[in-house]
Amino acid sequence: MRKIIISGLIIALFLSSCKNNTAEKSEIEKEESTVETNEKETKPFFKLSLAQWSLHQAILSGEMNPMDFAQKAKELGFEGVEYVNHLYKKELEKDPDPKKAMQVLLESLKAKSQEHNIQNLIIMVDGEGDLAVTDEKKRNQAVENHKKWVDAAQFLGCHSIRVNLFGTNDQKLWVDASVDGLSKLSEYAAPKNVNIIVENHGYLSSNASLLIAVMQKVNQPNCGTLPDFGNFCLEREGGARWGGKCIKEYPKYQGVEEMMPYAKAVSAKSYDFDAEGNETTIDYRKMLEIIKKSGYHGFIGVEYEGKQLNEIEGIKATRDLLLNAAKQLN
Repeated sequence: MRKIIISGLIIALFLSSCKNNTAEKSEIEKEESTVETNEKETKPFFKLSLAQWSLHQAILSGEMNPMDFAQKAKELGFEGVEYVNHLYKKELEKDPDPKKAMQVLLESLKAKSQEHNIQNLIIMVDGEGDLAVTDEKKRNQAVENHKKWVDAAQFLGCHSIRVNLFGTNDQKLWVDASVDGLSKLSEYAAPKNVNIIVENHGYLSSNASLLIAVMQKVNQPNCGTLPDFGNFCLEREGGARWGGKCIKEYPKYQGVEEMMPYAKAVSAKSYDFDAEGNETTIDYRKMLEIIKKSGYHGFIGVEYEGKQLNEIEGIKATRDLLLNAAKQLN
């Protein structure tokens, strides 16, 4: 009888222990689930990249070596980088053989990005001719000039090169020339898994409805857009391409919304900030609402162009504004 009682007590204690362990396990699982849910709620719907133009003053002044771009991006908390081709002009002049100079540059940039665990995303291409010029010979030459940057993007593992659509301000002629230039370059880039993307970068390229008409006519999966929060100026004083006062602008929120269906990247332009850390001319929350609604979950690039803060502080302010605005949408 005594043995039976002892055995019963042991079984009871065992069952009680199991019950307590199960309860404790359930509480732990509940806490882990809550943490996971909170992380999902606070994590932005996009990743952050750094546009090299944000550091162009430091690079052009010699204060910063453009070869250190990946390292600087990592230090500032970014996952990806967007290169600017002409910020490497000096590097490309180090060897009389252009192809050799390019290869040395690309190998160095790739090694740096791998060292700092940074994703190479885009090469912003300027100064290689106008893809929307009406002269077909000049347009074809511009296409040829851009091809080396397509090859460079493929080598680095970038998904896109950003091109400009300057050349004419006649709307009909611009559409036809743009379709031709983009189609030829996109055909070259397609087998290399590189996208050709157009930013709203002034004049007719900032007329979003017109740019979308071009995208529809090109109708190639590797040809798309790069919506920029700023850069919707349609006309400047004196007809200047850059620098002059903007006298006509396309509605920025409407423009981004129209461009998003073709977007393969997004650029968060910033100029100056108020005391609360908000951009003074752009409603970041409204922009992110438009982007999120479109179903976009890729990178958003920080591109600071202001004068109130220095470049590093401006980058940080833009980065933090994006993250804070994203939290408000969760």
